[in-house]
Parts: sequence; structure tokens; C-alpha cells
Amino acid sequence: MNKPLIIYCYDAYCGWCYGFSPIIKKIAKDFEEQCEIEVLSGGMMIEGQVMPIEKIASFISGSYKRVEELTGIQFGQDFLWHINNPDKSDWVMNSEKPGIALCIFKEYYPEKQVEFAFDLQHSLNKEGRDLDDDEAYRHLLKKYMIDAIDFYAKLKSNRYKEKAYYEFALCKQLQVTSFPQVLLQVNETKFYLLAKGFTAYDELKERIKNILAEIKYK
Repeated sequence: MNKPLIIYCYDAYCGWCYGFSPIIKKIAKDFEEQCEIEVLSGGMMIEGQVMPIEKIASFISGSYKRVEELTGIQFGQDFLWHINNPDKSDWVMNSEKPGIALCIFKEYYPEKQVEFAFDLQHSLNKEGRDLDDDEAYRHLLKKYMIDAIDFYAKLKSNRYKEKAYYEFALCKQLQVTSFPQVLLQVNETKFYLLAKGFTAYDELKERIKNILAEIKYK
């Protein structure tokens, strides 16, 4: 590997990742000359963890307020309607489709994957779009000038589903058990844990600077 790699493990349905998004965007910008960056979807809600909003709304109704208080980010009323009216919502929380969408997008714009991960979370948490619905992604195709026919063919293909599940498995292999989590890979076998859970910008930036300085003089 030519440069150290910042690995951002997140999930589209993770509220703390949504709150952390402005920080990781600034970090990616700060270190774009020194490091590569890769976003991995963690598969927080797949298989047995997939659930209708009715089952998780009571948890989110308390936790989103803590995210707002600590991070300053805001959840939108269109999202909160589903949290406050779970018996009327048809939402199913499933990390598979946004995980596939990220894999597709990274092939188009690998240099913008942090921004796209944020866009997915903004679509859910601010705009109230259902990420399990194919149409939730159409406005982003316009934003990034991606051909809709090509994108939707890939969204339904086994190839990109396998890519998404590879990322889910890779997060497990990296021993990621919660989100957000940030690691720094400096060679084929050496990883540093930078952040586990929400971490303030100044603290994260200082950790990266210290490790880069350390490995430079080894």
C-alpha cells in the first residue's frame, strides 16, 4: 500500500454514525494528501437483526435526542414521524440495500465515498427516506450524474450484494462490534484503532497526526 489507509466502519442505520458524519468528512479533507480513506458498511441490521420500525422505534426515540445533544446534528421531522408513529409506518430497517448502494457508488466515485455515506444517512435521518425502498436513491443519482438504468441493474445484481456482504464480513474480521469505528492501516498487517464510538474532531485529528508522526520516524 502506498499510503496509510483510514478505514471508516459505519452503518447507514446507525444514528451515532449520522452524528459523526461531519467529523469524518473534515478528517477525510484534512488528511487527503497523506492518507487514503475507505468506508465500509458494517451490516448492523442484516439477517436476524432486520426488523420493522415498530420493534426499534422506542429505542430510537430516546437515543436520537442524545445524539443531537452531543453532536449538534438534527434529525428531521419526516424521519421522526416514523419514530413517533411506528404503528402507522411500513419501514423495515435493513442494512443490505444501502450497503449495496455504497459498493456501487464507490466504483463510480471512490474519492467521494465519505460524502456519499453521509448522503445516505441524511436521506434517512433528515429527509425521512426509506433506504429499503429503491426510490430512496433516485435523487442521489441526479446529484452525482449516475445513470439510473445502470445503477438499478447493479442494485439488484448478486455481484454487488456479494460485495456488500464481503464488507459486512470484513468489519467482523476487523473486530468491529459497534459503530462508528475508525482504524488506520499502515501496512498489510498493522492497524491502529482511532475511534470506537462517537469521537470529537480534535481528539481524532490529534490521534491520526501522532500515529503518522510515529510511523514516519520508525
